[in-house]
Amino acid sequence: MKKITLLICSICLLMGCSQQSTNLSTFKNTGNPLIKDKFTADPAPLVYNGKLYLYVGHDEYYEGQDAASGGKEFNITEWLCYSTDDMQTWTDHGSVLRPTDFAWGIGEAWASQVIERNGKFYYYTTVQAGEPYNSKVVGVAVGDSPTGPFKDAIGKPLITDDMTSNGPRGWWNDIDPTAFIDDNGEAWLCWGNGTCFLAKLKPNLIEIDGQIEEVDVPNFTEGPWLHKRGNIYYLTYASMGEGRETISYATASSMKGPWTPHGELTGMAENSFTIHPGIIEFKDQWYLFYHNAVLTLDGHAGAIGRRSVCVDKLYYNPDGTMKYVEQTPKGI
Repeated sequence: MKKITLLICSICLLMGCSQQSTNLSTFKNTGNPLIKDKFTADPAPLVYNGKLYLYVGHDEYYEGQDAASGGKEFNITEWLCYSTDDMQTWTDHGSVLRPTDFAWGIGEAWASQVIERNGKFYYYTTVQAGEPYNSKVVGVAVGDSPTGPFKDAIGKPLITDDMTSNGPRGWWNDIDPTAFIDDNGEAWLCWGNGTCFLAKLKPNLIEIDGQIEEVDVPNFTEGPWLHKRGNIYYLTYASMGEGRETISYATASSMKGPWTPHGELTGMAENSFTIHPGIIEFKDQWYLFYHNAVLTLDGHAGAIGRRSVCVDKLYYNPDGTMKYVEQTPKGI
């Protein structure tokens, strides 16, 4: 009887898992913005096992949002994940992490990125932390799958306000983490608003290894992104243009610099004050993910806190510099 009961339970569990996987919704890429049923921002792509996973913040409308200011225009209480095999058909995996999944987090989920090492997935995030931090911090969660579940990896923030200089942005300097693992296995974390911070990570990816450095690149605002192509390292970031953010970048022959600026990679996003790069190679094609604010959803037009993720192809010049990217409604 016990064997029969266990068999029935196993079958039910398998059926449940199968039902859960088949219940995931899919959609076709119909041009930019890529995701049209939710406001989304701060795209962070990851390639793993032949799939591209895209992590985004969920911009959520609330009553009174249009009259808010000082950062309160943004209302993100969860991060979402999407995946694709071909950049055309996308699967919606729903919410995969919330700031309240951290015991010390009290809300305001800003930009994030996921990287993989040895079958573990590390989710570096921006969270508003409560006592005793009372500031924006960088947290790290870990999971066994690119879609989670993710759990706080260390029980406290990885980066706190007392670890970095209070430059032009004060208590919200520590936002928008990007993580990168070099070919030699060294891992790096870069983040910041107003000041660009860079630090090496220990092999466990949940501790800083050594000093936190400041990277001096022109017009740095926020949203850094690290990647490498060949022997060239790229630091791409949101930079201040003429009244709104653009995307600029710098290159180096080593993660330790020096970093050579190359100006704008793309201009201001339509209708959006902010913009945020996410760069990845997938099936021999490079892509630039970003966001604008052209989507109208449920009668609410795009705005500073109601953005929409987009993607266009990215190309390189023979000298390794990146070609300027024209933001297009057609996308890919």
